[in-house]
Amino acid sequence: MTAHTLISAATELKGDLKFSGELIVEGRVTGDIKAADDSDAVLRVAEQGLIEGEINVPNVIINGTVKGDIYACSHIELAAKACITGDVHYKLIEMVMGARVNGSLLCSAELSAGRKALTYQQEVLGAGEVEASASGHGSSV
Repeated sequence: MTAHTLISAATELKGDLKFSGELIVEGRVTGDIKAADDSDAVLRVAEQGLIEGEINVPNVIINGTVKGDIYACSHIELAAKACITGDVHYKLIEMVMGARVNGSLLCSAELSAGRKALTYQQEVLGAGEVEASASGHGSSV
């Protein structure tokens, strides 16, 4: 059974929050919100919802305001009233017309692929050769 939690419009929460299942924020949260990366946890920020802090949740749906960086290792959806001030790290993103992001959109799938490739090179070539080729590559870019 999936746990559902609601922070209603009349509620203000100060402090970090860790959850599983589904968390719906209609009120105000000042603090970081986290859920395990390997879970199916979902954070929903309603139109009147406000979060001031870092979000690290696999699945995120935002139609309210977030002031802080977002890390969504699975999926993020930015609805029409979404207003984000901070960087958005995602694997898969859906963004509706009207959503605003004042920060960077960073695809974590590309970053993790690069890290895997480097790990493979280290195993095959050895760490010294990878450093030399990485520094040579970096200077030509």
